[in-house]
Amino acid sequence: MSSPLRVIDVGSVSAVRSQAVYHGVADAMAADGTPVLTLATPAEPYVCIGLHQSLEAEVDTGYCRRAGLPVLRRYVGGGAVYLDSQQLFFHFIWPAARAPRGVSALYAHFVRPVLGAYRALGIPACLRPINDIHVHGRKIGGTGAAQIGAATVFVGSFLLDFDTAAMARCLRVPSEKFRDKLRSSLEDYMTTIRRELGSVPARQGIVAALLAAVRDEFGLAPGADALRAGEQAAVADWEARLLDPEFLQQAQRRRVAAAVKITGGVHLAESVYKAPGGLLRARVLYREGRLQDLDLSGDFTCFPASGIAALARALRGAAVDASLEALIDGHMRALGLDMPGVEPAHLAAALRQALPAEAGA
Repeated sequence: MSSPLRVIDVGSVSAVRSQAVYHGVADAMAADGTPVLTLATPAEPYVCIGLHQSLEAEVDTGYCRRAGLPVLRRYVGGGAVYLDSQQLFFHFIWPAARAPRGVSALYAHFVRPVLGAYRALGIPACLRPINDIHVHGRKIGGTGAAQIGAATVFVGSFLLDFDTAAMARCLRVPSEKFRDKLRSSLEDYMTTIRRELGSVPARQGIVAALLAAVRDEFGLAPGADALRAGEQAAVADWEARLLDPEFLQQAQRRRVAAAVKITGGVHLAESVYKAPGGLLRARVLYREGRLQDLDLSGDFTCFPASGIAALARALRGAAVDASLEALIDGHMRALGLDMPGVEPAHLAAALRQALPAEAGA
């Protein structure tokens, strides 16, 4: 007899509820709980940034405020995204003990029924490691993962259609010329269900395809369910947390102070480095060739979520020399960090890149 899978489809909901639902269900899940699949469609457009991102570095907050676009931070890594009613969110919420260990294995496992659903719809989707879903070389969706309470969470969406102009307008870019290039690149390298099929299937048809694929891939028996009392309370708590300005701004709380007085041998610098697992942003205060203070942010995935801040603290005082990569590797191992596609060499390169030439390395 198949094990059960609770399917909680909350339908069309507010921006904050579309994020809070899976956070709350995960937080309320017991270590021996039943797996859950939640489904949601945002009724209004909004912008959502990843857990480790710097809000001001990634999002044109002034434009979003003028346009009335809410900006939220999720407790899942990844990049800033524009979300609206043309996306159907799915969230696999599993007791951590029943989920694969290791982030890369987790992505490969939970993406299987999603790919099966796309293929049942006539779209030959495949996983492009680490966590993107592609069709004929174009991205049709990204996925993310996190540990919330006793649960492992895997999230993503079916991209029915996509407003590339809105996405390009929400992000912070160096110039309007760059913004135009960003929009054209999104149009060239992204695709949607509408683009692939010429039309968008009914929502219930997409859901049915996903549930059938879950049965085939995981051997589970999906059954419609609703939020229980404890879950409803946890979702409400997460709605309040996601709307808290302090949570939205959290990546700035430990950012290196920009108002520091710079003297001889002291340098404040920034760098952006693209690792296979995501963009790394390093803001560093150097003193005599050592990392006096630093902030690391970006659109990568890090398990545990607190690990990147712990790594930054551990590296304070480190020399920026040939031993830096080995030092980072030791700290990552000691902290038990799992950052798919981000190796010690990538982090060392980001930090060295931020070091001004006149400071020496």
